[in-house]
Amino acid sequence: MTRPFTKSRCLGSVVDTIGNTPLVRLNRVAKEAPGVAVWLKLEYANPGGSVKDRPARRMVLDAVATGRLDERRILTDATSGNTGVAYSLLGAALGFRVCLVMPSNVTRARREIAQAFGAEIVFSDPMEGTDGAIAQVRNRVKSNPDLYFYPDQYANPSNPLAHYAGTAAEILDAVGDEITHFVAGLGTSGTFVGSARRLHEHHRRVYCVAVQPAEPLHGLEGLKNMESSLVPPIFDPGVADETIFVTTEDGWHMADRVAAEEGLHVGHSTGANVHAAVAIARRLHQRGESGCVVTIACDRGDRYFAQPSWEKHYVW
Repeated sequence: MTRPFTKSRCLGSVVDTIGNTPLVRLNRVAKEAPGVAVWLKLEYANPGGSVKDRPARRMVLDAVATGRLDERRILTDATSGNTGVAYSLLGAALGFRVCLVMPSNVTRARREIAQAFGAEIVFSDPMEGTDGAIAQVRNRVKSNPDLYFYPDQYANPSNPLAHYAGTAAEILDAVGDEITHFVAGLGTSGTFVGSARRLHEHHRRVYCVAVQPAEPLHGLEGLKNMESSLVPPIFDPGVADETIFVTTEDGWHMADRVAAEEGLHVGHSTGANVHAAVAIARRLHQRGESGCVVTIACDRGDRYFAQPSWEKHYVW
């Protein structure tokens, strides 16, 4: 499926570039299910480099519209990195300050990108993950509520609404009645919950599959094992038709395959999404059924690059 050339757009600011990301068909990693189309929505094409640009934009613009956020207040939230980058980009574009709380073991790329946009970074205990960062943010806001605006991405209804109105609508515009399955991982759960709600309203049934890490302690950054974590208030387990649990090894392996076989350098949470999507495609093929499975490329693989050892000692 290809679309004809469309005229380039002239936009008012970087804020307007968020959304309308492309879908790319995965041909080689899904070759064992030739009758099933597997599509990857490239959310890393957003200006902040991840799917988190969408909810950050919606939460910020909703807060500005209602007077909860202006240049006098500091936006603060807990993040494992991508939402923080999105907040920081929006702060630079719209003129408000940003202070982020991140576990100290987040990738260097994410924290330095956020800092490049002018954000202040405060680190929390890496052993407590994002749950520890959330607790630290809540204490900070409680001690000075007039100084901070706390969007709370884990509880803010604008998070799933961004995907209800944006991500899912774009998927339906691209593949229409062809879509049979939607697959997405659970972190804040906004991507899955918002998209699944909209897709379940479609006049043809769309089967929505949630992806979780198989282990409580895992290496699929940005995803949550809900049984061992603080469950985000926006999470609605009723929208999942099925949950697939993916091991860290399988998520990392599939991320490598997507890069080597499809030319798409994706992060490990995307690897988990694709692993689950291919499993669904394989299941349909084994049943002799056709289908169209859509999943999400959350971010790029370069967000996970470690600092080369020689860089630590080199002085320009």
